[in-house]
Amino acid sequence: MEQSGGEAAAKRAKGPDHDAGAGGEDRLSALPDDVLVLILLRLCIEDAARTSVLSRRWRRIWTLLPELRFGIIQDPYLLRESLSASDVPLRLLRVCFPDASAQSLAVWLPAAVRRVSGELVFFNLVTGIAIGNEEDERGTFELPYFKKATSICLDLGFLGLSMPPAGVFARLTDLDLTDVRFHSPRELEDAVSSLRCPNLQKLAIRNTKGLDSINIDSESLQLLELRNLRGVLQVTVLAPALKDFTLWHCFILDQNQPVVKISAPQLKLLNWTDSYDPSSVHLSTMERLQTLSSFFCVYGKHGFPLNHACLALLPRFKTIKYLILTLCYLMEIDNLDYLMEDMTMLPDITSLKLIVIAKGHAIGASAFHVLRLCSGIKRLALVSYQFNLKWL
Repeated sequence: MEQSGGEAAAKRAKGPDHDAGAGGEDRLSALPDDVLVLILLRLCIEDAARTSVLSRRWRRIWTLLPELRFGIIQDPYLLRESLSASDVPLRLLRVCFPDASAQSLAVWLPAAVRRVSGELVFFNLVTGIAIGNEEDERGTFELPYFKKATSICLDLGFLGLSMPPAGVFARLTDLDLTDVRFHSPRELEDAVSSLRCPNLQKLAIRNTKGLDSINIDSESLQLLELRNLRGVLQVTVLAPALKDFTLWHCFILDQNQPVVKISAPQLKLLNWTDSYDPSSVHLSTMERLQTLSSFFCVYGKHGFPLNHACLALLPRFKTIKYLILTLCYLMEIDNLDYLMEDMTMLPDITSLKLIVIAKGHAIGASAFHVLRLCSGIKRLALVSYQFNLKWL
């Protein structure tokens, strides 16, 4: 039957999408797997997994994802099930788990070992309830042997960590450990050695307990960051390729005598915000050093340890290309001494970055005092912050 002009116009207005919506062709599902994977990568893993109910075509697509980013997940068995749903190598696995215990990690980590071929990131989100519990109650777990991982970042909320006794992390280049209670310092030293981690380039250890000493012997390491290692008494670093080294509040928190030996002839950047005593701190010749970072408190009591460290460290370097100097004001400065006059010399520098943590105070006098000591600089960056530091 011939259609009237009005009927034909109405059909054209509905278009092909009307037919698809009424049970026509599913063009999205007809896309190749790799295109659908790119679409699902824009979703969180929970939403990506829900697409499996759309049709038989979608049932397995989420299992092909090379990256899994879990939000806050509380069921370790569900996490293990998700990881076991596929054998596709993961270039990224990111997990956030509230109040994790050693037992909960033991449930899913073996499944992660089988799949992670890139980066593993784990955050233990410790609540106020868990903080009040004894750390030993949450146990100690042994880090599995991730032979294919290239990067491991663990924020453990002070769970106990035991390093694997054997195995070579042949592909590992980055290791980042935060809020860790170590089972044994010897295990850590062995695990990050050149024999066990021949390609390790970046090592960061922050906020730890259980380390009375740390000895790093690595031929490949290029960046080393040590922050807040509570109770540490001795640090030794033998790293011929090291270019960037940070030592931040490892000795000063417990007022320990710093016993440090650093052999790093290729070092280019040294960030030292800790106790310093030339009689017990031995730094190798650093002919390639270009950047030095230090800290000074503007007001306080004479002999303040960080100021003493700064005044003792800076004269060791006669010439330096780039100096980063942080000046910090305490919130309350009444009845405190003005300490800038203790600083009488700086290295011969080309560039200066002066960071001032002002906390509402006028910074002119302290800033100009520093500038008078380095009148020959060619480049100056002045940065002022107005905030508190938790450790002050």
